[in-house]
Amino acid sequence: MNLLKITSLFLLLSLVSCNANNVQSSSQPISHAIFDGLLKKHVTPEGAVNYKGFIQDSVQFKEYLTLLENNHPNKKNWPKDEQLTYWINAYNAYTVKLIIDHYPVKSIKDIKSGIGFVNSVWDIKFINIEGQEYDLNNIEHSIIRKEFDEPRIHFAVNCASYSCPRLRNEAYTAERLEEQLEDQARTFFNDKRKNNIISEDKIVLSSLLKWYSTDFTNKGLISRIFGGKGRTQNLIKFVNPYVDIDIKKDAEIEFMEYRWDLNE
Repeated sequence: MNLLKITSLFLLLSLVSCNANNVQSSSQPISHAIFDGLLKKHVTPEGAVNYKGFIQDSVQFKEYLTLLENNHPNKKNWPKDEQLTYWINAYNAYTVKLIIDHYPVKSIKDIKSGIGFVNSVWDIKFINIEGQEYDLNNIEHSIIRKEFDEPRIHFAVNCASYSCPRLRNEAYTAERLEEQLEDQARTFFNDKRKNNIISEDKIVLSSLLKWYSTDFTNKGLISRIFGGKGRTQNLIKFVNPYVDIDIKKDAEIEFMEYRWDLNE
Protein backbone atom coordinates (compact mmCIF):
# COMPACT_ATOMS: atom_id res chain seq x y z
CA MET A 1 0.00 0.00 0.00
CA ASN A 2 1.54 3.34 -1.01
CA LEU A 3 2.03 6.42 1.17
CA LEU A 4 -1.10 8.19 -0.14
CA LYS A 5 -3.29 5.18 0.72
CA ILE A 6 -1.73 4.86 4.17
CA THR A 7 -2.35 8.57 4.76
CA SER A 8 -5.96 8.11 3.67
CA LEU A 9 -6.40 5.32 6.19
CA PHE A 10 -5.11 7.55 9.00
CA LEU A 11 -7.52 10.29 7.93
CA LEU A 12 -10.39 7.83 7.92
CA LEU A 13 -9.49 6.66 11.41
CA SER A 14 -9.51 10.28 12.57
CA LEU A 15 -13.05 10.66 11.27
CA VAL A 16 -14.29 8.27 13.94
CA SER A 17 -11.82 9.09 16.71
CA CYS A 18 -13.50 12.28 17.88
CA ASN A 19 -17.15 13.20 18.01
CA ALA A 20 -18.12 16.80 18.74
CA ASN A 21 -21.69 15.65 19.35
CA ASN A 22 -20.56 14.05 22.62
CA VAL A 23 -20.08 17.46 24.21
CA GLN A 24 -23.03 18.62 26.29
CA SER A 25 -23.16 22.39 25.82
CA SER A 26 -25.85 25.03 26.16
CA SER A 27 -23.81 27.75 24.49
CA GLN A 28 -25.14 30.27 21.99
CA PRO A 29 -23.42 31.43 18.76
CA ILE A 30 -20.55 33.82 19.43
CA SER A 31 -19.19 36.93 17.74
CA HIS A 32 -15.92 36.58 15.84
CA ALA A 33 -15.30 40.35 15.86
CA ILE A 34 -12.08 40.12 17.90
CA PHE A 35 -10.53 37.66 15.45
CA ASP A 36 -11.81 39.76 12.54
CA GLY A 37 -9.96 42.81 13.86
CA LEU A 38 -6.73 40.86 14.36
CA LEU A 39 -6.88 39.36 10.87
CA LYS A 40 -7.48 42.76 9.28
CA LYS A 41 -4.51 44.14 11.22
CA HIS A 42 -2.00 41.32 10.78
CA VAL A 43 -2.86 39.57 7.46
CA THR A 44 -2.49 41.10 4.00
CA PRO A 45 -5.22 40.68 1.34
CA GLU A 46 -2.92 38.12 -0.30
CA GLY A 47 -2.74 36.08 2.90
CA ALA A 48 0.74 36.92 4.22
CA VAL A 49 0.70 36.71 8.02
CA ASN A 50 2.51 38.98 10.47
CA TYR A 51 3.01 36.47 13.28
CA LYS A 52 5.04 39.00 15.29
CA GLY A 53 1.96 41.22 15.23
CA PHE A 54 -0.18 38.43 16.67
CA ILE A 55 2.42 37.97 19.41
CA GLN A 56 2.29 41.69 20.21
CA ASP A 57 -1.52 41.47 20.40
CA SER A 58 -1.40 38.24 22.44
CA VAL A 59 -3.75 39.53 25.15
CA GLN A 60 -6.49 40.30 22.63
CA PHE A 61 -5.81 37.06 20.77
CA LYS A 62 -6.07 35.09 24.03
CA GLU A 63 -9.42 36.78 24.68
CA TYR A 64 -10.73 35.34 21.40
CA LEU A 65 -9.32 31.88 22.11
CA THR A 66 -10.99 31.93 25.53
CA LEU A 67 -14.28 32.78 23.81
CA LEU A 68 -13.84 29.72 21.59
CA GLU A 69 -12.88 27.52 24.55
CA ASN A 70 -15.97 28.47 26.56
CA ASN A 71 -18.54 28.06 23.78
CA HIS A 72 -18.67 24.68 22.08
CA PRO A 73 -21.18 24.60 19.18
CA ASN A 74 -24.28 22.47 19.67
CA LYS A 75 -27.11 21.51 17.36
CA LYS A 76 -29.81 22.86 19.67
CA ASN A 77 -28.80 26.53 19.65
CA TRP A 78 -26.42 26.86 16.71
CA PRO A 79 -27.70 26.94 13.10
CA LYS A 80 -25.58 24.94 10.66
CA ASP A 81 -23.83 27.98 9.17
CA GLU A 82 -22.94 29.24 12.66
CA GLN A 83 -21.41 25.86 13.50
CA LEU A 84 -19.32 25.74 10.32
CA THR A 85 -18.25 29.37 10.75
CA TYR A 86 -17.09 28.59 14.29
CA TRP A 87 -15.02 25.57 13.27
CA ILE A 88 -13.33 27.29 10.30
CA ASN A 89 -12.37 30.27 12.44
CA ALA A 90 -11.29 27.97 15.27
CA TYR A 91 -9.04 25.94 12.95
CA ASN A 92 -7.39 29.09 11.61
CA ALA A 93 -7.03 30.72 15.03
CA TYR A 94 -5.51 27.66 16.66
CA THR A 95 -3.12 27.25 13.72
CA VAL A 96 -1.92 30.81 14.33
CA LYS A 97 -1.57 29.97 18.04
CA LEU A 98 0.51 26.89 17.22
CA ILE A 99 2.89 28.99 15.13
CA ILE A 100 3.31 31.84 17.60
CA ASP A 101 3.80 29.37 20.47
CA HIS A 102 6.85 28.00 18.59
CA TYR A 103 7.94 31.18 16.78
CA PRO A 104 10.31 31.65 15.04
CA VAL A 105 9.81 28.58 12.87
CA LYS A 106 10.46 28.08 9.15
CA SER A 107 7.60 25.63 8.59
CA ILE A 108 4.65 24.31 10.52
CA LYS A 109 6.03 20.83 9.83
CA ASP A 110 9.11 21.67 11.92
CA ILE A 111 6.89 21.57 15.02
CA LYS A 112 7.23 17.98 16.22
CA SER A 113 5.34 15.80 18.65
CA GLY A 114 5.35 12.06 19.20
CA ILE A 115 6.68 9.48 16.77
CA GLY A 116 7.59 10.41 13.21
CA PHE A 117 4.99 9.55 10.59
CA VAL A 118 2.37 8.45 13.14
CA ASN A 119 2.29 11.78 15.02
CA SER A 120 2.45 15.01 13.03
CA VAL A 121 2.00 18.62 14.10
CA TRP A 122 -1.69 18.19 13.30
CA ASP A 123 -1.95 15.49 15.99
CA ILE A 124 -0.81 17.71 18.87
CA LYS A 125 -3.70 17.89 21.33
CA PHE A 126 -3.45 21.48 22.54
CA ILE A 127 -7.07 22.56 22.06
CA ASN A 128 -9.65 22.27 24.84
CA ILE A 129 -13.21 23.42 24.20
CA GLU A 130 -15.62 22.97 27.10
CA GLY A 131 -13.71 19.93 28.32
CA GLN A 132 -13.32 18.26 24.90
CA GLU A 133 -9.71 17.84 23.81
CA TYR A 134 -8.90 18.35 20.13
CA ASP A 135 -6.03 18.54 17.70
CA LEU A 136 -6.18 20.23 14.28
CA ASN A 137 -6.80 16.89 12.54
CA ASN A 138 -9.85 16.33 14.77
CA ILE A 139 -11.32 19.69 13.80
CA GLU A 140 -10.68 19.32 10.07
CA HIS A 141 -11.43 15.65 9.50
CA SER A 142 -13.66 14.52 12.37
CA ILE A 143 -15.83 17.62 12.47
CA ILE A 144 -15.66 19.87 9.39
CA ARG A 145 -15.28 17.25 6.67
CA LYS A 146 -17.45 14.67 8.42
CA GLU A 147 -20.35 16.89 9.49
CA PHE A 148 -20.73 19.52 6.78
CA ASP A 149 -20.19 18.01 3.29
CA GLU A 150 -18.70 21.30 2.07
CA PRO A 151 -15.66 20.90 -0.25
CA ARG A 152 -14.94 24.63 -0.30
CA ILE A 153 -13.71 24.44 3.28
CA HIS A 154 -10.39 23.29 1.80
CA PHE A 155 -9.93 26.85 0.53
CA ALA A 156 -10.92 28.37 3.89
CA VAL A 157 -8.92 26.45 6.51
CA ASN A 158 -5.29 27.50 6.49
CA CYS A 159 -2.22 25.41 7.33
CA ALA A 160 0.21 28.34 7.73
CA SER A 161 2.14 27.42 4.57
CA TYR A 162 3.01 29.04 1.25
CA SER A 163 0.97 26.63 -0.85
CA CYS A 164 -2.09 26.77 1.40
CA PRO A 165 -5.09 28.78 0.23
CA ARG A 166 -4.69 32.29 1.62
CA LEU A 167 -5.59 33.01 5.21
CA ARG A 168 -8.49 35.40 4.68
CA ASN A 169 -7.88 38.79 6.29
CA GLU A 170 -11.30 38.79 7.89
CA ALA A 171 -13.14 36.30 10.06
CA TYR A 172 -15.84 34.10 8.58
CA THR A 173 -19.39 34.94 9.58
CA ALA A 174 -22.59 32.95 9.19
CA GLU A 175 -24.26 35.87 7.41
CA ARG A 176 -21.57 36.02 4.71
CA LEU A 177 -20.35 32.42 4.70
CA GLU A 178 -21.57 31.52 1.20
CA GLU A 179 -20.06 34.69 -0.29
CA GLN A 180 -16.77 34.15 1.54
CA LEU A 181 -16.42 30.49 0.54
CA GLU A 182 -17.14 31.31 -3.11
CA ASP A 183 -14.58 34.12 -3.05
CA GLN A 184 -11.98 31.84 -1.44
CA ALA A 185 -12.50 29.17 -4.12
CA ARG A 186 -12.34 31.64 -7.01
CA THR A 187 -9.24 33.34 -5.61
CA PHE A 188 -7.56 29.99 -5.04
CA PHE A 189 -8.11 28.63 -8.54
CA ASN A 190 -6.99 31.86 -10.18
CA ASP A 191 -3.74 32.05 -8.22
CA LYS A 192 -1.30 31.07 -10.98
CA ARG A 193 1.75 32.04 -8.93
CA LYS A 194 1.23 29.54 -6.12
CA ASN A 195 -1.48 27.02 -6.81
CA ASN A 196 -2.98 26.43 -10.23
CA ILE A 197 -2.12 26.87 -13.90
CA ILE A 198 -5.22 26.59 -16.09
CA SER A 199 -5.59 26.14 -19.86
CA GLU A 200 -8.16 24.44 -22.08
CA ASP A 201 -6.09 21.32 -22.67
CA LYS A 202 -4.06 21.02 -19.47
CA ILE A 203 -4.46 22.05 -15.85
CA VAL A 204 -1.82 21.96 -13.13
CA LEU A 205 -3.57 21.97 -9.77
CA SER A 206 -2.60 22.28 -6.14
CA SER A 207 -1.90 18.96 -4.47
CA LEU A 208 -4.89 19.70 -2.21
CA LEU A 209 -7.09 18.63 -5.11
CA LYS A 210 -5.25 15.28 -5.26
CA TRP A 211 -5.19 14.63 -1.51
CA TYR A 212 -8.90 15.37 -1.09
CA SER A 213 -10.14 14.52 -4.57
CA THR A 214 -13.10 12.52 -3.28
CA ASP A 215 -14.38 15.59 -1.41
CA PHE A 216 -14.71 17.30 -4.79
CA THR A 217 -15.88 14.33 -6.86
CA ASN A 218 -18.14 12.41 -4.42
CA LYS A 219 -16.66 9.01 -5.18
CA GLY A 220 -17.24 7.55 -1.74
CA LEU A 221 -15.38 5.72 0.99
CA ILE A 222 -13.86 2.84 -1.01
CA SER A 223 -12.50 5.21 -3.63
CA ARG A 224 -11.07 7.41 -0.89
CA ILE A 225 -8.86 4.51 0.22
CA PHE A 226 -8.04 2.73 -3.02
CA GLY A 227 -8.55 5.33 -5.74
CA GLY A 228 -10.82 5.08 -8.75
CA LYS A 229 -10.48 5.09 -12.52
CA GLY A 230 -10.84 8.56 -13.92
CA ARG A 231 -11.38 10.08 -10.51
CA THR A 232 -9.11 13.06 -11.08
CA GLN A 233 -10.82 13.86 -14.38
CA ASN A 234 -13.99 14.68 -12.45
CA LEU A 235 -12.14 17.52 -10.78
CA ILE A 236 -12.59 19.49 -13.99
CA LYS A 237 -16.33 19.75 -13.31
CA PHE A 238 -15.58 21.32 -9.98
CA VAL A 239 -12.89 23.71 -11.20
CA ASN A 240 -14.59 25.00 -14.36
CA PRO A 241 -17.12 27.39 -12.74
CA TYR A 242 -14.33 29.22 -10.91
CA VAL A 243 -12.10 30.04 -13.89
CA ASP A 244 -12.61 32.11 -17.03
CA ILE A 245 -11.23 29.41 -19.35
CA ASP A 246 -13.49 26.55 -20.45
CA ILE A 247 -11.44 23.48 -19.54
CA LYS A 248 -11.99 20.53 -21.87
CA LYS A 249 -13.47 17.38 -20.34
CA ASP A 250 -10.44 15.33 -21.40
CA ALA A 251 -7.85 17.90 -20.36
CA GLU A 252 -4.61 16.58 -18.92
CA ILE A 253 -4.26 16.99 -15.14
CA GLU A 254 -1.05 17.36 -13.17
CA PHE A 255 -0.44 18.41 -9.58
CA MET A 256 2.03 20.91 -8.16
CA GLU A 257 4.56 20.12 -5.49
CA TYR A 258 3.34 21.52 -2.18
CA ARG A 259 5.50 24.12 -0.43
CA TRP A 260 5.40 24.04 3.37
CA ASP A 261 7.48 27.16 4.12
CA LEU A 262 5.71 29.59 6.45
CA ASN A 263 3.11 31.94 4.96
CA GLU A 264 4.82 34.93 6.56
